[in-house]
Amino acid sequence: MPPDFFEDRRTRLPSNVESHLLSVDREQWLQTAGFFRDSGASLLSLWGADDRDRNGTFCIYAAYLLPTSVMVVEHAIADTTAPAYPGIAFLFPVASRMQRAVYDLLGISAEEMDTRDWLRHGGWPEKLFPLRRDTDGNQPYPIVSEPYPFVAVEGDGVHEIAVGPVHAGTIEPGHFRFSVVGEKVLRLETRLGYTHKGVAKLFESLPQQEGHRLAARVSGDSAVAFSWAYCSALESITSISCPQRAIVLRALALEHERLANHLGDLGALGNDAGFAFGLTQFSRLKEDLLRSNSDAFSARYLMDYIVPGGVAVDLPERCTGLLLNQYLVLEEEVAGLRSIYDEHAGVQDRFREAGRLEHDLAQKLGAIGLAGRASGIACDLRTDHPWTPYDQLSPKTVTRTYGDVAARVQIRFDEIFESLRLCRALLENLSSGPVLAAVPLAKPNTLGIGLIEGWRGPVMIALETGVDGGIRRCHAHDPSWQNWPLLEYAILGNIVPDFPLINKSFNLSYSGQDG
Repeated sequence: MPPDFFEDRRTRLPSNVESHLLSVDREQWLQTAGFFRDSGASLLSLWGADDRDRNGTFCIYAAYLLPTSVMVVEHAIADTTAPAYPGIAFLFPVASRMQRAVYDLLGISAEEMDTRDWLRHGGWPEKLFPLRRDTDGNQPYPIVSEPYPFVAVEGDGVHEIAVGPVHAGTIEPGHFRFSVVGEKVLRLETRLGYTHKGVAKLFESLPQQEGHRLAARVSGDSAVAFSWAYCSALESITSISCPQRAIVLRALALEHERLANHLGDLGALGNDAGFAFGLTQFSRLKEDLLRSNSDAFSARYLMDYIVPGGVAVDLPERCTGLLLNQYLVLEEEVAGLRSIYDEHAGVQDRFREAGRLEHDLAQKLGAIGLAGRASGIACDLRTDHPWTPYDQLSPKTVTRTYGDVAARVQIRFDEIFESLRLCRALLENLSSGPVLAAVPLAKPNTLGIGLIEGWRGPVMIALETGVDGGIRRCHAHDPSWQNWPLLEYAILGNIVPDFPLINKSFNLSYSGQDG
């Protein structure tokens, strides 16, 4: 049963999916977290805010994904000298790194938390908190190199291998500390935060009508998902409905983003398994899709396609037939390549049993999105919380149960075919009409939620409006926050040379996780 105060205190939040806000005190903060954990909810995100200028408090927020809605729980912390709140990592392990990030940015500490820095990296003084409203963001601070206390593993024959943060090739920085015996991995500890770029602070300097551009650049490979989430939050706050044609084009762009990333990943996974033929073929197919993006959406990568009120450009009439023909070609070629992957003994030897994440462990750790579905967790917002136009498309959630590299590969193949089906349905139901509606300035101090299923998993924007059309704060959340810790478990018992393949099978965002 929910706590006694649950029904009385929750209020409807502006959002593209059913969402509610619940304001609680310190005891109720833990009570609700325990209730949601016992109800099978997922922790979607956790963030903080400095509201001392408005009501004299700091605030901590947690968003929970329930089967029928999203619940945002708000706890105001009156102690502004040493603001603290009960930690929830013992209920939701994924909260640990989010709690550390909240402390680095705002100085709000979770009780019994891991006290090691997560985002700071010596980039600013230890007792300076960038998201506090009295912090001067323009003042330069010296970057001081500081040692990081990795957890050491002791025993006969145990040694460490340090990889990164600088890697060979074009890849974002992350540090991986392996504890191994021979080549068998006993422990992996990741350290991220190298690509922290102050997105939350930058949002506060932008007008509401420009925030979608920054949202699209939180993680460039999920530009459509993030910009749509931002626009959904703003449009929900202002009660604006997008034209039907624009809504369909947004979904078409989102499915193209999923297709492009899955094609690229399947090629890279083939290459990591020593099968360069797969890389060349999937790279060719991805390039063809990106060229069609340029024709249909006026850009290869859709950073600025989704805008408040609709989309930036209409789909040219000539492109409908061209896209439908390309989907047929893509479906045939991917089916052929799938047969080659499935029947190639060397590739399957590398894929099967590598980086296995069992269902029970994935569920306990809070796995979401593609990585969760590969371990049997059937969670896809397009199916579970369908927003327009997905509520008319009956999308299918694809799952596997083995949780290894092979399962994550099969998820990508299956989702390609499902996305192609959805793209055809979207084009067939593409009505005529405008693609942009005017979006007025929103009332200040209104919180709205945008939630979109990106190709990795749920992408969330929590937008609070400011005065004169400004942004008071905007919290952007990438599903990589949930799924990076999974990698530390999936690699256990595997050999070090299999790490690039296992890592790529998750293909998590450094930039989106660091914010």
